Amino acid sequence: MKRKPEDRIILGIDPGTNITGYGIIECSGKEPRLITLGVIELSGFKDHFLKIKHIFERTTGLIEEYHPGELAIESPFYGKNVQSMLKLGRAQGAAISAALSRSVPVFEYAPRKIKMSITGLGSASKEQVAFMLMSILKFREDEIILDATDGLAAALCHYYQSNKPAAGKSYNSWKDFISKNPGRVNKSGG
Repeated sequence: MKRKPEDRIILGIDPGTNITGYGIIECSGKEPRLITLGVIELSGFKDHFLKIKHIFERTTGLIEEYHPGELAIESPFYGKNVQSMLKLGRAQGAAISAALSRSVPVFEYAPRKIKMSITGLGSASKEQVAFMLMSILKFREDEIILDATDGLAAALCHYYQSNKPAAGKSYNSWKDFISKNPGRVNKSGG
């Protein structure tokens, strides 16, 4: 896969213990483009540790095939079932470990942050997120697999977050702004 050096590839992962969703986008120019989306099916594995191994291997395979420069992953939501949270955290850890083993930086986003970034509503349903992604990234409704679109949403959320102007910068005066941003000043007088 030949790419221009300025292209960014982002792999998004929605970790799960039965299905782990993923989506990969290419960011060149002003608009992101869908490369692929899919799921890592885990229901055939009865042993939880084999599921973790499979998540690691498939994530590594995606990294080797598509060469993403960043991994965006959904952080586990807080639930009442401690065992489920532990298993979900392990699934997330397997995907993170795969990325780190290939020197791919990892960025984690809360589910509400991802939903807010895609739909403008932190309590949006999986279906609302999927249909908004379909509209933004121009893919067909028959390509929607909700766990895959959740992974894709993590990737697009990261794209949006990393392309925002630096938040939190403040200036005391124009002189302060100029001193902190010398490259933005037109010195030719025009």
